Amino acid sequence: MAGVSLLTGLNAGLLRLGVWAPVASDRIADLHGPVMVLGFMGTLISLERAQALRNPLAYLAPGLLGVGSLALLSGAPVALGKLLLLDGTVAFVVLALALWRRAPLGLVAAQALAATFAALAAALWLVAEIPAVIPLLAAFLIITIASERAELAQLTMGRRAVPTLLSLGSLIGASSALALVVPAVGSRLLGVGCLLTAAWLLRDDVGRRMVRTSGLRRFNAAALLGGNAWLAVAGAVWLIVGQPTSTGTYDAVVHGVFLGFGMSMIMAHAPIIFPAVIGRPLPYRPVMWIPLGLLNLGMLVRVVGGLSQITPLHQLGGSLTVAAVLLFAVTVIISVVKG
Repeated sequence: MAGVSLLTGLNAGLLRLGVWAPVASDRIADLHGPVMVLGFMGTLISLERAQALRNPLAYLAPGLLGVGSLALLSGAPVALGKLLLLDGTVAFVVLALALWRRAPLGLVAAQALAATFAALAAALWLVAEIPAVIPLLAAFLIITIASERAELAQLTMGRRAVPTLLSLGSLIGASSALALVVPAVGSRLLGVGCLLTAAWLLRDDVGRRMVRTSGLRRFNAAALLGGNAWLAVAGAVWLIVGQPTSTGTYDAVVHGVFLGFGMSMIMAHAPIIFPAVIGRPLPYRPVMWIPLGLLNLGMLVRVVGGLSQITPLHQLGGSLTVAAVLLFAVTVIISVVKG
């Protein structure tokens, strides 16, 4: 289901760029954001959490998120798909709280906080347009990834990692909520939160040190550094303009967070996290550098084209990022099959 959400979300992304796409549908184009963030990323993240809890009921969260995304894409009433996504995010919060009860640690609390913002975003989407929901979805993804990094690199990030994570998570969460009622102020504070989070991860995470190594560790480090850089770009745009009003600034913050930061982190974590999710090894292969490089090149071209209002450049960059994600998905499938 996550795979279907990914493919349809990429198709919708092409439609929104105004270029050729395999399936032409105004409905799919309008649902691009929630399908990618909640339908694809939300399903993957909650599936990982469900496997950690080892309780059959925990799989309700990824199941409902996946079914909700499919309902949105299949032609079912949009309200039904939205409600299923809301049910899935609420189940995700319950799952996260169950993990916290089993291990009441700061890292797990941050993950539960992130899931809460996914549920708030799904609830708000019932009555608001997608642009209003973006800050809450951003809080969900940023806090989730930051907590993953603090967990995976806790030996190198030091004792201050969890307090820093909780402080930054609180700032990002509060500013995303404030952006709903005072957009100019909340958006700028959210930009500050993004910049501080990117600076913290660049300073304390393993990226700067491991990029000098080789193999999987170097690939992982490069993906981490690239993702943090795009989070900083999104934060800078939010800080400068507040609530984005032009197509270029809106595209820069949205895709800086969800594509540049989010997808880079998925690429970085794939050889580590995917085996736990799919139950099969995912060996690192040097060919993985190609989609990673293409993603960052495409993001650069896309953001420059959008901010400078050069439509062909923006479309080219967006098309390159879609190609990068598809190529990485194919690479993962082939690597898993070959073992």
